Amino acid sequence: MPFSLDQTLACGQVFRWDLSAAGWWYGVVNDKVIKIRQDGPTLAFEGADTAFIRQYFSLDLDITKVIKNIDQDPFIHTAIKRCSGLRLVRQPPWECLISYICSTNSNIPTIRRRIASIAEQFGKAIEFEGKTYHTFPEPASISCGGDDGLTICKLGYRQPYVFRTSCSIENEKQWEETLFSLPYEDARKELMQLHGVGPKAADCILLFAFQKYEAFPVDVWIRRIMQQNYLPALDLAAGLTNRDYDTIRRFGREHFGEYCGYAQEYLFAAREG
Repeated sequence: MPFSLDQTLACGQVFRWDLSAAGWWYGVVNDKVIKIRQDGPTLAFEGADTAFIRQYFSLDLDITKVIKNIDQDPFIHTAIKRCSGLRLVRQPPWECLISYICSTNSNIPTIRRRIASIAEQFGKAIEFEGKTYHTFPEPASISCGGDDGLTICKLGYRQPYVFRTSCSIENEKQWEETLFSLPYEDARKELMQLHGVGPKAADCILLFAFQKYEAFPVDVWIRRIMQQNYLPALDLAAGLTNRDYDTIRRFGREHFGEYCGYAQEYLFAAREG
């Protein structure tokens, strides 16, 4: 079954991985610093065991079945071929939540800086190959620092969202278990009660951290792709309204099926412009 480490880590779904000049990817996941590279069909890695790598990179998922389900038309077919081997990473839910609160109205380099700053300010230091990395802090570590403690992270208007959400989640494990147990629509409503979590952030979190593959996140890129190739009646000049968002995500679910979130990521990764 195809897997591309580069496609998976470079497509914009995760923010704490870096590619070295020697071709190794370095990332922090939970309390681990992981070093990994791909040579043909072989993965070489340090910092985690095989079971963790299989789970994190969704290597236990039948990607052939996923592709068969979403390959519904020539446009998505081209995107799938262009991004062959891309898989959705199973991200730690709490870190994913804060990452996508920090992602609103931002580009990927800015999001990466914000997440790194939060980790450096509130996380625990880990030494690996002579370099210092930081774990992502638990909710209490952020909330105990107070709202002012986040100022150094330069989050802008997202600062109170991150602080209030950190205060809202008293038991991280229980919060995760609750979201995992809920159907997609109910989990979406639950997430959107948190400060700073809108429709797009909720769908990204459910797709990337909770494996709710029926989530179909919509940003300006996906909206443009859908209008140009699937929903010509959408008015691009009007901005992305809640009504348009719901129209697009429901079309995505109906057209691409139960794994429409994978279709969304292939369309996003293969975009031009």
